[in-house]
Amino acid sequence: MAPRKTATVSSRKTAAKPAAKASNGGPVADFDRNEELKAYREMLLIRRFEEKAGQLYGMGFIGGFCHLYIGQEAVVVGMQMAQKDGDQVITAYRDHGHMLATGMEARGVMAELTGRRSGYSHGKGGSMHMFSKEKHFYGGHGIVGAQVSLGTGLAFANRYRGNDNVSIAYFGDGAANQGQVYESFNMAALWKLPIVYIVENNRYAMGTSTARATAQSNYSLRGSGFGIPGIQVDGMDVRAVKAAADEALEHCRSGKGPIILEMLTYRYRGHSMSDPAKYRSKDEVQKMRSEHDPIEQVKARLVEKGWASEDDLKAIDKDVRDIVADSADFAQADPEPDVSELYTDILL
Repeated sequence: MAPRKTATVSSRKTAAKPAAKASNGGPVADFDRNEELKAYREMLLIRRFEEKAGQLYGMGFIGGFCHLYIGQEAVVVGMQMAQKDGDQVITAYRDHGHMLATGMEARGVMAELTGRRSGYSHGKGGSMHMFSKEKHFYGGHGIVGAQVSLGTGLAFANRYRGNDNVSIAYFGDGAANQGQVYESFNMAALWKLPIVYIVENNRYAMGTSTARATAQSNYSLRGSGFGIPGIQVDGMDVRAVKAAADEALEHCRSGKGPIILEMLTYRYRGHSMSDPAKYRSKDEVQKMRSEHDPIEQVKARLVEKGWASEDDLKAIDKDVRDIVADSADFAQADPEPDVSELYTDILL
């Protein structure tokens, strides 16, 4: 009898397409066309809004401090895509992107930046102190690290009330060294509070590189002494953020307590509008822009997959620019608060 032949099939026909991964090797969410377009539009809105805010600051319409979010858009957009209504957001002073991502209106945010009465804090909070109870956004905080304790308090309230809402507390790599952060970690771990601690590691605490300012630069490990798990995430890839957000929110909702997400991201502008950012080279910034820009990554995928044409994307950009231009016009035309507002909203 002739030997039995073994059937062979070309590997090119049967091999599964390798699963996409983030630049740091982590998992990414499998976005469909609508999700890619949503991410593109939301990130572009933040980018264009921040660019306009920078212009208005230079023209003198925005006073005080102003910290732009340009470059970090994928973090808040990816997180928000995974959240449900009722989840709370609290952050530091680089907060305009968080506000827009939660659904706060561009008009109201810009009016607050310019100190006008239609702003979310009636023109009295400015860039760092505006809130929206309706959108579950609890600030905007100027004191470094303060929002971490407040976010932990929100998580305690959720646990006390027995709901399944999760508190999302954002803070920077500089704030990660603050003492109240670790007190909050201890409390959250002890009582298994439903909170996601997000370290937006943009590599610089004001003007100091993390390499020069911290003994443990892997911020995802900062909760290990309390038994809090952590994940390092490519914060320049919105799909990677969404995948990590899904995991983290499920962890919290299932009663396992807090979790830390370290978002490896980058800010293109200085710490604030008064920062010339001379502590880093132009080549470093340009390299991030050309190789890792979160918006350009989505744009490239949309075009490559045939989900959007260049004309489609230009139309989205025009629509977003119109919204931002309208917010700027509205803010500049809106009246300032009446002098009597000096005596309202005061706790005695």
